[in-house]
Amino acid sequence: MKRAPKERPGPPGGKRDVNRKQRTQAIAHAALGLFLEKGVEAVTIDDIAREADVAKGSFYRYFEDKTELVDAIFEPVSTLVRAAMQRCEDALNAANDRESLVQAYQGLARDLIPVAVGYLDVVRLYLQENRAPGHGARAPIRALALDIEKNAVKLTEIAVQKELLRVPDPRISALAVVGAIEQLALGFLHGRLDAPPPQVASTLIDLVLEGLRIRR
Repeated sequence: MKRAPKERPGPPGGKRDVNRKQRTQAIAHAALGLFLEKGVEAVTIDDIAREADVAKGSFYRYFEDKTELVDAIFEPVSTLVRAAMQRCEDALNAANDRESLVQAYQGLARDLIPVAVGYLDVVRLYLQENRAPGHGARAPIRALALDIEKNAVKLTEIAVQKELLRVPDPRISALAVVGAIEQLALGFLHGRLDAPPPQVASTLIDLVLEGLRIRR
């Protein structure tokens, strides 16, 4: 999380700097729990300050508003997801056969599994809020959702243009895949799936590529 008070209290690594980082993390942790319980829009700054055991005025030393707080909570996940999709795009641009196509998508799955496992509550909040209108504090979540959809379509378009996949409309197939991934993630988080994440990812890749008709 990169957000901090506008003026750094003390030298980097000093006691005040460490306290600042700890307080920033405490506010974000408190907010995340409340967001999961009540929804992003229903939670107030007063709620967050009370849960984090800070004065309301102190909250604004760390974040401009609730939107900036949500953005800070999602920043690590957003960065990792976008980087993973860029690596997949690079791999697809270099792909020239079925094997390299499958490897590109497997690489994406390998990159995303640690993100999901390492940021379970953030992923849970994303799945809870990403289809809601992207106004106010939900804006960073909706922006990430739209970015994922856009990049998923782009990945499919690359594979189709290289004649590695055959689909009439890359948008339809890509968005269907995104929806399937979200449903699997929800099933895993809610305890309806007990398979290891790598097995779930491998099965999904097989189903997706079979459904998208790999060019042979």
